[in-house]
Amino acid sequence: MNSKIWLSSPHMGGNEMKYVQEAYDTNWVAPLGPNVNGFEADLQKYTGTKHAAALSAGTAAIHLSLILLGVKAGDEVLASSFTFSATVNPITYVGATPILVDSEAETWNMCPIQLEKAIKDRIAKGRKPKAIVVVYLYGMPGKIEELLAVANKYDIPLIEDAAEALGSRYKGKSMGTFGKFGILSFNGNKIITTSGGGALISDDQELIEKSRFLATQARDNAPHYQHSHIGYNYRMSNIVAGIGRGQMEVLEERVAQRRANFEFYKELFSDISGVSLQEEPSKDFFSNFWLTSILIDPSKTGGVTREEVRLGLEQENIECRPLWKPMHMQPVFEACAYYGNGVSEELFEKGLCLPSGSNMTVEERNRIKLALLKVFKK
Repeated sequence: MNSKIWLSSPHMGGNEMKYVQEAYDTNWVAPLGPNVNGFEADLQKYTGTKHAAALSAGTAAIHLSLILLGVKAGDEVLASSFTFSATVNPITYVGATPILVDSEAETWNMCPIQLEKAIKDRIAKGRKPKAIVVVYLYGMPGKIEELLAVANKYDIPLIEDAAEALGSRYKGKSMGTFGKFGILSFNGNKIITTSGGGALISDDQELIEKSRFLATQARDNAPHYQHSHIGYNYRMSNIVAGIGRGQMEVLEERVAQRRANFEFYKELFSDISGVSLQEEPSKDFFSNFWLTSILIDPSKTGGVTREEVRLGLEQENIECRPLWKPMHMQPVFEACAYYGNGVSEELFEKGLCLPSGSNMTVEERNRIKLALLKVFKK
């Protein structure tokens, strides 16, 4: 059988081991150290944010952002329904209730109209939300100016889940730097990886400093172990941060490679009816195209469905994946209030993420092309 073509596998740049070796040589193998400081500085410089805290996961960053915004048990937090569960799970960690908001069809991200509708209705019910968590799916920037305008109108802080969007920009400004907090992820499948890890970014120095305090078990400044707050073991290790420093050196190259994958698929599907891609709505939007994603309309493909394409690729040992199943359709969140008009349900029904690794070879692209053409020519 042919070797596996993965959806998005780790891609090392070459200098990761240099930083990891330095950590070993200097015995900085425990949490924190020069690599953590260096990685945070790299993230600040690249995104243009003033402050960054390197953490154990993007999920940890969302959890801390909610705590720092004072979200407590009984509160409500608005969140994109069309996302991975890690966006919404931390809302429940603090005892709050997720209020789920649908996508708009252009970027597939949170719909500003549905967001305002949700806010008005929650306020009418005497339940003004404490925060908004907006996601940038597959690297695509959302309609952030419109979303921010709604958030500011009702004075609700906005958290950007940019876990998939490092390297993406809106009007030249990095995603994750528009709201009160930005969330980054360096999980194994992301555009750069630290094997596991994340970061919380913000221009608010005091809150980022507090996030570091909470992430290191909230130990008070005393000669003995003293704690006045509940803390968490959320800091990134110095070893892992070394991998991140090496990865940051090739980030722009990785963005270019992912965007080249998108162009490959765009050309491939240009002659196939009924297939559309998630594309940038205008020149204001710059996506890292972490994953190239498509919609398949069986009424225009001669009956070929999303599932047929997925199984056809699987048969050739090529990994692909349906788009996220919306949170309001998930058993664990189906009781949550939801504001939408069916956009995310349709995206889930028709959508597929295609192999998009930055390390994809010409041979692998050819295999993918042949497999796709085989399915659509049935």
